[in-house]
Amino acid sequence: MNMRIAWFAWVARHFGEYGYGDGLLKGAVGTVVVLLTAGLVGYTLRRSRPAAVLSAGAVVALGVVWQATH
Repeated sequence: MNMRIAWFAWVARHFGEYGYGDGLLKGAVGTVVVLLTAGLVGYTLRRSRPAAVLSAGAVVALGVVWQATH
């Protein structure tokens, strides 16, 4: 549980650094960050499979859209 909180805190602290507009490397790192965060969200909500799948999908969609526009 503490590692999940630490991960979300780290992502929040570095939120503005991972966009596709800054180059291929930062875009790839940003994509990995989005996918790991979606995996953690899905894992956190694993007791309710529909909620886990929907929330992980929403994190991926919103993360990729945010990266593509910044």
